[in-house]
Amino acid sequence: MTKYVTRFGSLEHYAKGGVEIIDDDPKRYTFSNMFEVAARSKPYEKVAVGKNMQYVLEVLRAEGTSEWRAAAHDEFALVMDGEVEVWLLKLADPSVVPPGKEGSIRLRAEPTGRKMGLVRARRGHLTLLPAGAAYQFHADRPGVILLQTIAGDDTQYRWAEICQTM
Repeated sequence: MTKYVTRFGSLEHYAKGGVEIIDDDPKRYTFSNMFEVAARSKPYEKVAVGKNMQYVLEVLRAEGTSEWRAAAHDEFALVMDGEVEVWLLKLADPSVVPPGKEGSIRLRAEPTGRKMGLVRARRGHLTLLPAGAAYQFHADRPGVILLQTIAGDDTQYRWAEICQTM
């Protein structure tokens, strides 16, 4: 019987993965470690590591306090490393996010509205970032968030950096 060992990665301890290409061009595949992407990113940069039509998985390096953001659609933040606080606020003026706008937008100032609460999320915790609400992340120490969303203006594509070439 084959024995498998599960190893959980972190910003401090990760191994770059790979795919075995049998009969294809390796440049057609992206395979990278989300922790490696976060280690090379600035705090709260939204770096796409997966894409399916308009939907993306973005890696964010959680460090310090992010700007306030909001989206016209639900998003999901999965904490992969560290501890992240998520502050949620129901927007008093939902028109700050144009209806149908894809991806989250950076709010120019602290939004007004009703406080919805605070979530303290650790590795493995999933937080819903609901449509019509503003959110802000905070992490005392560096961590990693995997964000499921729709690609927007702030989504960064770095396929050339994370593409397997061998």
